[in-house]
Amino acid sequence: MKSGTVDSKSIDEKAKIPDDVLQQLKDLGLFGLQIPEEYGGLNLDATGFARICEVTSLDGAIAVTLAAHQSIGLKGILIAGTDEQKQKYLPQLATGERVAAFCLTEPSSGSDAASIQTKATLSEDGQTFYLNGGKIWISNGGIADVFTVFAKTEVTTPEGEKEDKVTAFIVERNFGGVSHGKPEDKLGIRGSNTCEVHFDNTPVPIENVLGEVGGGFKIAMRILNSGRFSMGSSGAGFLKVLINLTSEHATSRAQFGKKLSEFGLIQEKFSKLAITTYAMESMAYLTAGTLDSYDDPDMSVEAAMVKIFSSEGCWQCVSECLQVLGGLGYMKDYPYERYLRDSRILLIFEGTNEILRLFVALQGVQHAGKSMKELLKKLRNPLNNPGLMFKAAWRRSRGKSVIGPEVLKLEGEVHPELEQEAKILDEGIVSFGGAVEDVLSEFGNKVIHEQMKLRRLADICIDLYAMIACIGRSSRSLCIGLRNADHEVLLTRAFCYEADQRIKKNLHELQPSKRVKKEIGDIHRQIADSMFKQNGYAAEHPLTRNY
Repeated sequence: MKSGTVDSKSIDEKAKIPDDVLQQLKDLGLFGLQIPEEYGGLNLDATGFARICEVTSLDGAIAVTLAAHQSIGLKGILIAGTDEQKQKYLPQLATGERVAAFCLTEPSSGSDAASIQTKATLSEDGQTFYLNGGKIWISNGGIADVFTVFAKTEVTTPEGEKEDKVTAFIVERNFGGVSHGKPEDKLGIRGSNTCEVHFDNTPVPIENVLGEVGGGFKIAMRILNSGRFSMGSSGAGFLKVLINLTSEHATSRAQFGKKLSEFGLIQEKFSKLAITTYAMESMAYLTAGTLDSYDDPDMSVEAAMVKIFSSEGCWQCVSECLQVLGGLGYMKDYPYERYLRDSRILLIFEGTNEILRLFVALQGVQHAGKSMKELLKKLRNPLNNPGLMFKAAWRRSRGKSVIGPEVLKLEGEVHPELEQEAKILDEGIVSFGGAVEDVLSEFGNKVIHEQMKLRRLADICIDLYAMIACIGRSSRSLCIGLRNADHEVLLTRAFCYEADQRIKKNLHELQPSKRVKKEIGDIHRQIADSMFKQNGYAAEHPLTRNY
């Protein structure tokens, strides 16, 4: 194998990344991208990390291996580790001498991380925890030397009562009692190592507790929230390559005396491919830029929105590329079908999109109606403060703002060419605020049980954030005279138009239908209830007779 090359087809077929490829990745410093230089890492900021992810995403298995190591595997040490823990583990993790894994998911706890059953029991001398339990679907589980493990531990409340709470631990394989199952045979990202990891009375020194005893759930959420934004740049990275390959096919393949690229339906597909890719890329780098511009900002909602939009955008775009490629896209001799298989997992891991939609919506509802005093100064330039802008949107009542209706008048904040798009965005934010108020007025605290309404609120929010990212990016491109800035304006214009239509549709569906007696969500709920009672499809076959 030549130095610097990756045979992705072979990795997929053999379901393993060769050792020499892993070593080359380590030699390039790709195992220590965000580890500080003092510990041997590259100390990249969020923007630099996102840029590297564009390149590593070209092979799904490699991308997942690297992400499992540093985005979640060692991230707990970075954000919650003591100086001693960092000094002990980060240098070897930065070089890849040791590989990290993140052990949270269990057979009975997927999205519900607080329900884990793995138990850590403190020894009588108070110096060692003994870990017992099993984790499933652990990326790098079979090759890792260092694990961030979450387990239930007994803690004493301020009232003196005993209760179990989640604690995070740094566990080394050589502590003993650590074993793993065979690699899982997966649909996609086949070359990444995914397996069960088991802990059988594994001794963990008290100094290997991450953060506080009982504080593991918050650490787990911080770890997961911190890396989601890069899915936008990763997705855009491999989509741009796939779009280029598909474009070559469309401009060379002829049918009915014309090239595919000359047909209107194909042109529409390519336009939507570019629009979606532009939006996810814009969202990712806007989020990364905000993370880099402030001291430890809370961008968990924005990162979740990037993850949802990008994962679904990747799946849709790859599917459309295969449609253009026709039979060629279905053949294993070409990489296209592998891209499809690899992209499907994006909607599931690092938080399913369903759970993240509820997170996005509930965070918005939680902030609704609160004082905006702290945000006033920063909202003077809303396009540079997207997260704060959304908190402002959530606080808006119908057509009004707690701090004045003029605050989010965005036309004056963007290039004149994009004034109409800024107006669409502003109207969307006002409408969103009204929708939040209506839902809260109707359901109050019980809104947490109205998942279909929350999903629609989340989708509106995601579209608004994407509009902010696209408008801000294309406005900048116009202002500084970037090449193809006019093309970016077209992408933004098209995205804002289509997003506006989706927002209006979701706003409409939040209201009871005038044509039917029940809200569509209630109808969906009744249909599903019937199906679950029948254990599947409940309608009779069209040829069934009752005589």
